[in-house]
Amino acid sequence: MTQDKTLRQRVRDGEVLVALRGSLNTTKSQLADIWATGRYDYIWIDGQHTAFSEESLVAYCTAAEELGIDVQLRIPHTRHAYLVGRYLDLGCSAVLVPEVMEEETVDDALAYTYYPQVGRRSWGGEARRGVRGVAKGMDRLSYAKWWNDYVILSIQVESVEAVTNIQKLAKPGVSVVTFGPNDLSFNMEGHKGYPLTNVDDCMRNVAAQLDGTGIRLAMGTGTKPEERDKYLDIGITMFQEDPPA
Repeated sequence: MTQDKTLRQRVRDGEVLVALRGSLNTTKSQLADIWATGRYDYIWIDGQHTAFSEESLVAYCTAAEELGIDVQLRIPHTRHAYLVGRYLDLGCSAVLVPEVMEEETVDDALAYTYYPQVGRRSWGGEARRGVRGVAKGMDRLSYAKWWNDYVILSIQVESVEAVTNIQKLAKPGVSVVTFGPNDLSFNMEGHKGYPLTNVDDCMRNVAAQLDGTGIRLAMGTGTKPEERDKYLDIGITMFQEDPPA
């Protein structure tokens, strides 16, 4: 694992990265044992389909930061994009906005992910990533500058509308486009006659549209190492994997 680069730098460099599909019920000692396996590069928490409290998220992210681990949260709903600053105040360093279809959603996410003068995220929050660690003691402007180059904003493609319009949705400031194969399948089943006939073709189409932009592609469902070759061929570099049995 490359320790001298931030996760965002590693994403930008196109490293193949694997997220632990984490649970907020995991203790710090259990998480340390999982991390010692060397199989994972960051943690993915699903706030869309699982219950969680703000307090539990703060406690988990605090423990993860003390272990040197970044946490990505899939926020509860597409229309909560304007709340990404709030979720980031709770300690995660990456957010994923699900079911993105409209530019307005991305505009909200960008505005509240980044501090001025890039965005309009509000200042404050003692649980923020870095405040008690690498960025401890930074003044307001220094921290904002550090954060704006540290945070990872991801959007999830789960519709033919998003596939078709990905060049408009993947705006500067978005680091990752994540595929949601199950909801994309639902959506495609309601669009008979769409020229792309399966999820893999949609992935290839998005990869071609984003080629050269520096925006990376991720799988939004768990995969095993032996299942990843076809996705690597498409250009996907970020994956999710369950914890060891």
